[in-house]
Amino acid sequence: MARTKEFNESVVLDKAMLTFWEQGYEKTSMQDLVDNMGIHRRSIYDTFGDKHALFMKALDQYETELEQEISQRLKPTMSTKEKLEELFSIVIQENSDHPKGCLIVNTATELALLDSEVTEKVQGAFSKSENYIYRLLKEGQKNDITLKKQNLHELASYLHNAWVGIRVLAKTTNDQKKLRSIVKVTLSIL
Repeated sequence: MARTKEFNESVVLDKAMLTFWEQGYEKTSMQDLVDNMGIHRRSIYDTFGDKHALFMKALDQYETELEQEISQRLKPTMSTKEKLEELFSIVIQENSDHPKGCLIVNTATELALLDSEVTEKVQGAFSKSENYIYRLLKEGQKNDITLKKQNLHELASYLHNAWVGIRVLAKTTNDQKKLRSIVKVTLSIL
């Protein structure tokens, strides 16, 4: 008879995600995952697969949680510029519940040149977020900001690049004033 799981998959996957986010893929051992997830090694393999498969699921979890936070914090009543300010604010805010920086960006710098599956995942995540910024700009063009002479695809690429860059910088500094100043200057293009 098969045993029933004595853990919530989403909760333990979140713990794995935080472990990878804090330590990176290479520095995270299976024992680290066992210790931090609070489940047996066999349960990890049976539920999520090997370390790489678990890591890919953790990346999915991260992306889902980031998308949920964005949809909760960017309100329809906000102007496009306010939405973009909030988007940047999400990634630079200090949060004691999460490691600094961004798991997707960390993964890009650690593994994208070494692992084609990771490269595909990171490129997909970046493409999604750049398209999201493009849609915000397109909406803003219709409603509240003057962008008629600007190429929105190029502007979305520029803002996305800045958004990725600020996530790297957020990992390396505690200077919130500096980070907010960078965001302000970046968004002054609008």
